[in-house]
Amino acid sequence: MREKCYITIIILALTAGKILAGGFQINEHGAKAMAMGGAYTAIANDPSAIYWNAAGMTQMQGTNFLIGTALISPKSTFRGVTPSVDINYMKSNVFFPSHLFVTHSFTSSLSAGIGITTPFGLGTEWEDDWIGRYLAIKTQLTTFWVPVTLAYNVLDNLSISGGFIYSFADVLITRKNSQSPFEGDAFVELEGTDHSAFGYSFGLMFKPFKDVSIGATFRSEIDYEFKGEAKTTGAQQLLEIGSLPNGDVTAKLTSPMNIVGGIAVQVFPQLLLSADFQWIGWSSYDTLGVNFEDPDFEDLASPRLYEDTFIIRFGGQYNISDDVAVLGGVYYDKKPVKNERISPSLPETDRLGFSFGADAKITKNFGIAGSYLYIRGNEITVTDSKEIYTPGNSPFNGTYNTTGHLLSFSFYYNIP
Repeated sequence: MREKCYITIIILALTAGKILAGGFQINEHGAKAMAMGGAYTAIANDPSAIYWNAAGMTQMQGTNFLIGTALISPKSTFRGVTPSVDINYMKSNVFFPSHLFVTHSFTSSLSAGIGITTPFGLGTEWEDDWIGRYLAIKTQLTTFWVPVTLAYNVLDNLSISGGFIYSFADVLITRKNSQSPFEGDAFVELEGTDHSAFGYSFGLMFKPFKDVSIGATFRSEIDYEFKGEAKTTGAQQLLEIGSLPNGDVTAKLTSPMNIVGGIAVQVFPQLLLSADFQWIGWSSYDTLGVNFEDPDFEDLASPRLYEDTFIIRFGGQYNISDDVAVLGGVYYDKKPVKNERISPSLPETDRLGFSFGADAKITKNFGIAGSYLYIRGNEITVTDSKEIYTPGNSPFNGTYNTTGHLLSFSFYYNIP
């Protein structure tokens, strides 16, 4: 029984997500797009189109570069375990997911692009001795995408794109476990990597009228198989009798499919409005198993039971002059998991995002965009948690609050 308890801890750690947006997805891939609330699928007129909608690359001529980063500061608190009303604070951390995109037009109809960005990741970290230390202390996931795409103008007002995605990822999870009836806690740590994952994407950009643009994009699931090592330390009495799981492990994780549709309307020469609907196939994050190479430890699986969900986005751009524009946006992000499955490793909630920013051309070929995004999560009170707090085997019921502050800057340059 004790061996199964420790193995279950490891697998529950692996199934934990680590993100401020719904699930563990990051949607900050360019300051301009972030400033417009991510409602960018039907616009996609800078090199970040490689991520948002690569069909938009045909709008750019010559060779175009965009490089930048986002500063993400998530905040979460937990009040409980019920009936306690003590407040526990997640440690302050700042993350810097960065992006680089390059496009090149071979002809007026054919363009190609390559980039590197971070579509899934971030992390959570709580104090070593907090009330939920047996569920989560530190959880980090980082994935990198290297998309390679082609876009072609089928008609003057219709372009399509297709490409493949090479991805690599790293995961780190730590938590504690009671070694009752012995004294003290065991410390469980798991590290893993996958440097050979692949996916694909398609895009479409259609302009039925001069001032109306319709965009759509599809991004596939990507299957990761992490290979790493599980370590359990600190439980000296159990280590001496060799009953703790240590050694090489593998674990599988599938990132969700994304299907996005959007429309943009040039209301008048200075004002552009846009809207997106983003469907996310989070049901791919259903069950994940941990396999031990040591046959003495039993392979197990644990359910997460995520559900497909969506994000609704609205954005706007107002041109103050030919070289300066102000940007704004808002979005609603529906959480992909029921309250009973919420964990301190990923305090999921429905979220509202409010953003603004500016885009300025410094010279004919060089410019900069900057943006700020505030995310407010709905307060969630869990009353029927499936997460079990030990010792005591009682459910981890309580109240979560989550907010986030994000800054992003992107620099772009064109070689005609």
